[in-house]
Amino acid sequence: MLIVISYSAIAEEKKVITTDGVELFVKIEGKGTPCLYIHGGPGSGSYWFEKFFGDFMEEHFTMIYLDQRGVGRSGSPENKDYSIERMSLDFEEVRKSLGFEDWLTIGHSFGGILQMGYAEKFPEAQKGMMMINCTLYLNESFCESWAPKASEFLGENYIGCANDSLPMMERMNKLGSKLREKDIFWKMAYSKKENEEIMNSTWGQVENWNYDFGNAALSYEAYWQNFLDNTVKIDIPVLFFYGSSDWMVGPEHYKNVKFTNMLLWESEVGHVPFLENTNDLKKAIKTFKIKYRFES
Repeated sequence: MLIVISYSAIAEEKKVITTDGVELFVKIEGKGTPCLYIHGGPGSGSYWFEKFFGDFMEEHFTMIYLDQRGVGRSGSPENKDYSIERMSLDFEEVRKSLGFEDWLTIGHSFGGILQMGYAEKFPEAQKGMMMINCTLYLNESFCESWAPKASEFLGENYIGCANDSLPMMERMNKLGSKLREKDIFWKMAYSKKENEEIMNSTWGQVENWNYDFGNAALSYEAYWQNFLDNTVKIDIPVLFFYGSSDWMVGPEHYKNVKFTNMLLWESEVGHVPFLENTNDLKKAIKTFKIKYRFES
């Protein structure tokens, strides 16, 4: 049955069953143009964005908070299909089940890669994309920012991906372990340790957190492809918001982003602007909404 939802204020939690039998957690709340939150991680879920930034978003958009397959409050596929094609199809099946003709998406971090995959497979579904601290090429983010900055924080020199004797994921895990041992991993994403602790505390607020996608995603070659090259082919409105101290993605990652209809926004923030420097993120989203006339 097709459920048609108006742009008036609504609040509803529901389960959407995909065509391959996965039960997805979906929460709809707010008013205005529908907007799907595509979380990053991979595997971070939608809960923390709703908790820390939902009130603002729901004033301006009908927000759809989705825990992706294998994440948080959603189920996992029996066939273990976490491909980018299947993830895109999930988004589309959720859209159709809710009765929206099209919608905006707002992605964070790894969510930008999922937004790009969705745009390529279903080009008419998104009327615009808000990309918040998004990477569109994991290799570049790791080699140009993540690994060099992590090494700097550890007092080491990084010889670069081209000369590294270890595979990229192994190097990432090695550096990450050292950062955590020294209790300085927070420097990669936050301005102060307390904010990392605030964010991490949200994990325990959802029982039986599903992390299957987080464990599987980076084994898929498709997620490592260079989506930067495809940005020039997309002409829908895009807000590309990036942090000048976001070492997870890289403060210069934006230089290779070539959307033809883009509002580019630099912010003095790390990787999590919906917890730090929220006022600037709000200003950017309001400006994007007004500029492209997305209705309330």
